Amino acid sequence: MQTHFDFSGRTVLVTGAASGLGLSMARAFAGSGAVLVLFDMDRAGVEATAAALNAARAGCAFALAGSITDKAAVTAACRYAVETTGRLDVVMNNAGISGNAPSLELAEETWRHAIDVNLTGAFLVAQAAGQVMVELGGGSIVNTSSMYGVVAAPERAAYCAAKAGVVALTKVLAIEWAAQNIRVNAIGPGYVRTALTETLAQQGRLDLDALHRRVPAGRLGTPDEIAQAALFLASDASAYVTGQTLVADGGWSSYSYL
Repeated sequence: MQTHFDFSGRTVLVTGAASGLGLSMARAFAGSGAVLVLFDMDRAGVEATAAALNAARAGCAFALAGSITDKAAVTAACRYAVETTGRLDVVMNNAGISGNAPSLELAEETWRHAIDVNLTGAFLVAQAAGQVMVELGGGSIVNTSSMYGVVAAPERAAYCAAKAGVVALTKVLAIEWAAQNIRVNAIGPGYVRTALTETLAQQGRLDLDALHRRVPAGRLGTPDEIAQAALFLASDASAYVTGQTLVADGGWSSYSYL
């Protein structure tokens, strides 16, 4: 998909960049001229992503392995961006997990892990980025929430709670950091057609036809469409937008029909 945003001369940190939406975001920012610092627990995957991007545009991507739940690691990643490129303009705070289960059977360990990654991890990344951006005079942070951060669904207690927390966190940080020229927004993806959704459909764990009927747009989103929404929130085109969650779900969360 053609991009309409120019990030030439800017540095973007993307977490969860080895696969899924993070990978699509990395490709979109690279295609828009950005220099990328890619962060993911999957060392081989994130290094492969960086290598592919560098093959298309030499020197545009750097790979780091680590967990967003590790404060030292995310702090080091933000500092690395500045030490290596001289800047940190945008942070795509994207990494996350699911952890779905019926609430009566949801293990405490599963609950804690989902909250730790999806909410605490998001906070740690945003905090580390904010500390650097204050020193640099500003920046843009885009957190990945979910449409399930604004509406609910069964068997997603931990996920919905964490992603709703990301929506609230986004508002708090936006209010606190506006005076430091740091914008904080969130994107709330709906169901997106990825390799994972295709696999789940083939396994009979996801009914794509039913999802298509439920979405007013009549289809699932694409990773590129989510990436383009993220580019908008990160770009100067949204310069007066902060504290907001852009839900990109084909109308799902606006439609109460089950």
